[in-house]
Amino acid sequence: MFTKDRKFYKTFLRLCVALMLEQAVILSVNLADNLMLGTYSQAALSGVAAVNQIQFVYQQLVYAIGNALIVLGSQYWGQRRLGEIRSIAAIGVRLEIALALILFALVSVFPEGALRIFTDQAEYVAEGVAYLKIIRFSYLFFALTAVLLSTMRVVESVKIALRVSVLSLIINVGINYLLIGGHLGAPEMGARGAAIGTLTARVVEFLVVGTYVLRDKKLGLRLRDLLGRNAGLARDFILVSLPTLGAAFLWGIANAMQTVILGHMDEYAIAAQSISNTVFLLLKVTSVGAASAASVLIGKTVGEGDMDRLKQYTRTLQLVFIGIGIALGAIMLVIRIPLLGVYAGTIAQETYDLANAYMLIQAAVLVVMSYQMPVNTGIIRGGGDTRFVLILDTVAICTFIPLAWLGGLVWHWPAIAVIVCVNIDQFLKCFPAAIRVNCYRWVHKLTREA
Repeated sequence: MFTKDRKFYKTFLRLCVALMLEQAVILSVNLADNLMLGTYSQAALSGVAAVNQIQFVYQQLVYAIGNALIVLGSQYWGQRRLGEIRSIAAIGVRLEIALALILFALVSVFPEGALRIFTDQAEYVAEGVAYLKIIRFSYLFFALTAVLLSTMRVVESVKIALRVSVLSLIINVGINYLLIGGHLGAPEMGARGAAIGTLTARVVEFLVVGTYVLRDKKLGLRLRDLLGRNAGLARDFILVSLPTLGAAFLWGIANAMQTVILGHMDEYAIAAQSISNTVFLLLKVTSVGAASAASVLIGKTVGEGDMDRLKQYTRTLQLVFIGIGIALGAIMLVIRIPLLGVYAGTIAQETYDLANAYMLIQAAVLVVMSYQMPVNTGIIRGGGDTRFVLILDTVAICTFIPLAWLGGLVWHWPAIAVIVCVNIDQFLKCFPAAIRVNCYRWVHKLTREA
């Protein structure tokens, strides 16, 4: 029933741990900003939190292109067709550049308007604009780094991602320490100092990853490969990526709308959400790593055409995801109090109490999310079915986000009730995910004939 292939477990563990740690370090950059800004001022924390909602939507779209690259590229990796993988990487690079330039233009023209979507507090908007004017220059570097790392994941090379993420964290924390509060003779720059730290880290990431990828002999990617065009693969990439982008956009908007709703409900809610969400996302990276590893392994197996082995892997992975969810929920319950203690004395008591309540809810969410999310985005989408996740997310978001909007802004529900409403879909999506994954209608071979 379950696979006894030791190579599978070894490969999955290697990929999962590396990708989990990579995501954890990436999120630690935001955690560092939140912790240091939280001890500096609540206005700076809330202003940057509003900007981060814009970046969250953007990052979801960036990762969606990378995920589409992994879905299509992994099947070619199963057939060891490196030429096609290099062509797919070139398509991904062009799409990421276009996406980065569009967002840069929008936030440059409408900085205050973009932030007032999330909060109407003038002090928060001012801090957010100061941060945004600097951080916008990081968008292109982040996108290019992400697509190159996705390409390396296709060929199961993941060590560089973790190493460069650790380097990025060190740089970001160091510059934050110097510039946010003005230590060791450096100027006190507040939110602008945090932005400089993140921008510097993103530039270094890109330079290191770009150099590594161009020197990697396993993939053999060259600059001229990024200029090449393949109309057939471009059409395939678009067909795979459109549902992935649609799902990512909806998910990003849904998370941003939570901040919009809370930001217009209660002056304490947005800061509390920023604190709790950072911790939640940091724990969630285990499931994200598991989903990414599953996507590579499932896509590779579909490319190889071994259906019996694919079924064994699918059943085994579901059991692993359930175990991960139980562990993450327990960790969230245990660490919430000491973590909130870091903010004690610098945030209002109302903010502290709301953040604690959010974390209790999110502990339960982690349990179910850790099953349905990697099943949907790891197994089902990794097997070539990119539409199912889009359909599921569309139904969930179009149902519960409007309900949360009405509850929070029209019916004046408590903030806790709104948070429950926007997270209930994580529980409900488990049922269609379990049915779909075990019927194997998601297996689609995407490769072209050699």
